[in-house]
Amino acid sequence: MEAPAETLAVAIEDAIPQWVVAAVVRVATRAGREPDAEMIEAARAAGQRARVEVGAAVRALLETDVDEQRTNPLSILRGAVRYPTQVLRDAGVPEAVGRDDFAVHAFPDDVYDLTPATWADIDPSLQDPGITWGAWKAYTHLSRRRDR
Repeated sequence: MEAPAETLAVAIEDAIPQWVVAAVVRVATRAGREPDAEMIEAARAAGQRARVEVGAAVRALLETDVDEQRTNPLSILRGAVRYPTQVLRDAGVPEAVGRDDFAVHAFPDDVYDLTPATWADIDPSLQDPGITWGAWKAYTHLSRRRDR
């Protein structure tokens, strides 16, 4: 794996467990539920599952040649909302109300409105590795086209 991809993969694996816990706490609190120890522990366990499963999916993508990649790591991370969503559902936290039409249509399973729009929505530490990887991918792709 190229250095920018490896850096991004490690950063995602490091950030995602905390993002899951933070999402659970934020949504539960917003819904008027003080997260108890059981909910926090469930969120931590879900965060570790996300680290392993989402981390593996991101690594598989980043190990794929840039010309063969049909999605991107941020799209994979958007699918990770299933981890905090399950914790919140299991705890009986009410679904978000007032989601905008785009969010409802684009992310119908994201009933708690957790889908990250940017790297920084997951963790600010992902911003630089995400941008660096994107620039590296674009450069690699364009360089190959120019060399033909």
